[in-house]
Amino acid sequence: MNYTDTLLSSLPINFQSDDSSPVWLNKADNAWQLTATTMVAMQSVPGLMILYGSMVKKKWAVNSAFMALYAFAAVLLCWVLWAHNMSFGIRLTPFVGRPGFAMTPNILHQFAGYYVPKADYVYFQFVFAAITVILLAGSLLGRMNFYAWMLFVPMWLTLSYSVGAFSIWASAGFLEKYIIDYAGGFVIHLSSGIAGFIAAYWVGPRQSHDRQHFPPNNIIHMLGGAGFLWLGWTGFNGGSPFAANEIASLAILNTHVCTATSILVWVSLDMIVYKKSSVIGAVQGMITGLVCITPGAGIVEPWAAILMGASSGSIPWYTMMVLHKRSPIFQSVDDTLGVFHTHAVAGVLGGLLSGFFAKSNLLRMMYRNDHYGPGLLYCIFEGNPRKGLKQMGYQILGALFIIVWNVVATSLICIFISKIVDLRMKEEDLDIGDDAVHGEEAYAIWGDGERTSASIRRHIRIPSICRRQN
Repeated sequence: MNYTDTLLSSLPINFQSDDSSPVWLNKADNAWQLTATTMVAMQSVPGLMILYGSMVKKKWAVNSAFMALYAFAAVLLCWVLWAHNMSFGIRLTPFVGRPGFAMTPNILHQFAGYYVPKADYVYFQFVFAAITVILLAGSLLGRMNFYAWMLFVPMWLTLSYSVGAFSIWASAGFLEKYIIDYAGGFVIHLSSGIAGFIAAYWVGPRQSHDRQHFPPNNIIHMLGGAGFLWLGWTGFNGGSPFAANEIASLAILNTHVCTATSILVWVSLDMIVYKKSSVIGAVQGMITGLVCITPGAGIVEPWAAILMGASSGSIPWYTMMVLHKRSPIFQSVDDTLGVFHTHAVAGVLGGLLSGFFAKSNLLRMMYRNDHYGPGLLYCIFEGNPRKGLKQMGYQILGALFIIVWNVVATSLICIFISKIVDLRMKEEDLDIGDDAVHGEEAYAIWGDGERTSASIRRHIRIPSICRRQN
């Protein structure tokens, strides 16, 4: 027995290696990674299911929640069958990897120099992919044909999300060495915001009376779903280093500081301009804060996170509450929950601010190399602004790539699906809502739903003794 074996055998039994806990496995990192991933999964199920199901009119509660549930399940199967390798596997082109089955025998091998198995990485990246598609759905609630949605989810995951993820995050991606995107400001949020807006254009608008009057059916439940989303972001940004280390701690703190600042700024603007503090506005401000900090959560200082929160609570507020009402483009495209503003605008803002505030030592701790940054602010202090401007240029390039690719890919997907099935529901189904689409309603209290008289008559069985006799 050598010195290493003697040392290992002297450790407490729970620290010793065995067949299920090899020497390279760090149990603390593994436990945190699985916990963080499950927190992200709970942002979608039940988080966004509850948020969507309660943020829409009563007649669309079931359909909206079900779109999220279906997407979560469909993405998982597609992810392990081919999409994970397209996003993070062997390079096929500069934009995408080679499709392949992710659950091979090496699924339990050490992942890329980290102290967790590859299974953790596959699971973590799946929940990122799933929430991206579900966020996109927020633009389409209240009118998209569910059968079209069933086709859209795997196609968009394959042709759009995988390309963005591989290009910016995969080691063989053509933008990986240039773009700072800590946890998905571009790959996840900008993608979902742009794709949702483009898909909303192709699907068409809700009925006019729905578009003009679309109150939440349960604001308390909406806040519950928002709570899942906010607290789940602890795993979203805290799990991205794939270790229970200082970067994870900083990312979690920055996430909540930025979000709290964003909420307060958004609510303050509502009170100044509209003389009322809106709960829905507070939720929107929460989302923009979470989105804005995502591309820089572990690589900026807390004071920068506060400034990012102030920006995310004000700039998306302006685009949603002011510019949206004045712009013919925004008025012509029916983005149900304003995903363009909360995710595309906030995602671009976060990506650019990350390129401005990124600190060099934090970048090295996170990425273990000197490919990125530092941010423009620190380059100015160091007397080398050209280097910082170069990084800002890369950030703009990354945003433009994601925007252009999603416009093209999402349009082609919608056009293709429209040749198979209608993208938008029929008018008579839009009149009724959930009961017409799924045969179910969110609230089974007589008179409390939005059933039409035709819907009620369809479900009433008249006893034979009461029927008119010929």
